[in-house]
Amino acid sequence: MRRVVLVLALAALAGCGGGEHGTATVWVTRDGGTHLLVNRRVPSGLTAMQALDRVADIKTRYAGRFVQSIDGIDGSVAARRDWFYFVNGYEGDRSAAEYRLHDGDVEWWDFRSWEGRMHVPVVVGAFPEPFLHGFDGKTLPARVLYAEPAQRGVAERVAKLVHGKAMRANSLPRGLTANVVVLDDSSSGESFTAATGHDSRPGSPVVFVLRGDPRLLLRVPPFGRYRYEVRR
Repeated sequence: MRRVVLVLALAALAGCGGGEHGTATVWVTRDGGTHLLVNRRVPSGLTAMQALDRVADIKTRYAGRFVQSIDGIDGSVAARRDWFYFVNGYEGDRSAAEYRLHDGDVEWWDFRSWEGRMHVPVVVGAFPEPFLHGFDGKTLPARVLYAEPAQRGVAERVAKLVHGKAMRANSLPRGLTANVVVLDDSSSGESFTAATGHDSRPGSPVVFVLRGDPRLLLRVPPFGRYRYEVRR
């Protein structure tokens, strides 16, 4: 009898996504992060779909593998609008029912038009992610590049934020194997953009470029929160 109770308890834990300690965050926005609808904490260890179901009223399709509606906002082929999700700034590459959240992950759902822009491999809106938690529990080294000696102090502060190292350099190193923040205060205006290299799969190296005052990244929340990119 004691063995049966233990088996049932383990099965219950597995159904709740047990085994991973800590918390993750779920955001729901629309129109490229213009409107914030949900910002909630959930236990890590859940699948992304389970986590979303805890914080919002959802409807799914294809046997529960894809999201059709969140809190009454429905995707539509005719309107060319749908729900897209990111984990730590990386666009999801699988069903949300197949991605299990790790401690610190940021799961972000955005309802937007896909006309002219179906895929967005990486976005800046979850910074300092993906530098801190990467994708699927795997992280890459982080580097913060600056060009002028006067930038060293603030570059080191940004490097501390992303758990990386500040380096003086005038160009990106070849064969990039780290996630990089480039600080560029040489031009007027402010922008914050993100790009991948030849490999655009989630977890691959990314380059974030900030043009403007580097202290923008030290704000709480950081510059560009909830946005795919900022150009102004």
